[in-house]
Amino acid sequence: MAPILADRMHEVSVVGCGNMGRSLIKGLARDGDFHITGYDVDPDALAAVEDLCHPTDDLARAAAAPTVVLAVKPTIVPIVLEELELTEDQTLMTIAAGVERAFVEARTSATVVRVMPNLAAEYREMAAAVSWETPDAGVEAILDAVGSYVEVEESLMDVATALNGSGPAFVYYLIDAMAKRAAAAGMDPSDARVLATQTFKGAATTVATTDAPIESLIDAVCSPQGTTIEGMGVLRDSTVATELGDALDAAARRSAELAAEVDDV
Repeated sequence: MAPILADRMHEVSVVGCGNMGRSLIKGLARDGDFHITGYDVDPDALAAVEDLCHPTDDLARAAAAPTVVLAVKPTIVPIVLEELELTEDQTLMTIAAGVERAFVEARTSATVVRVMPNLAAEYREMAAAVSWETPDAGVEAILDAVGSYVEVEESLMDVATALNGSGPAFVYYLIDAMAKRAAAAGMDPSDARVLATQTFKGAATTVATTDAPIESLIDAVCSPQGTTIEGMGVLRDSTVATELGDALDAAARRSAELAAEVDDV
């Protein structure tokens, strides 16, 4: 278990140890500078993180940390908030998709920060969007430890939910499609997966480390009368960009619908 640190900014409780909560716990444990408490009522969920944090099924114990992460399903948020007693000196970081900050603020005395994370937190490569009144040191420490984040207006959180929350699944789909096509052409499937995966990783690293327009990066790969420009011609004549945008729009709409469903609980 992680040692208890003197700096309370690095004490955090994660309420809900499902996929996203577990990913956060794993990422924070890898960082090594956090005293983590994991709360869940499911013994199996706690067993999955017991070597990474202080597991508990006592919500009051989880509520003792200066920063509490609410990592439960949107429809469970109202139920948990009824039992979660926090003070105005604490921060509640909610990561439930579609649940507006105002909804949570009306049900707690704590300062509320809304974050849309993703599962890459486990590998400290998370992309996150955060909405807050003022920057919160405890939340900043968490986000810095497990990846990168941007500040967005609350009104853009549905867009962020689609882009970086649902986005990894869309990227997985594209990696799989490229790898399967290479395998269909005769390449060993495992080799195709390695090449497709590393290609996405390398391309993402390139974009992240330069201010150059993405279109110029594409042009740099496209030699005149070469292979890449031939393939790009197919993509530019297709509706791939539109359909990918439609997938993002659908995810954003669903995020907005979740907010309405939670309001009705």
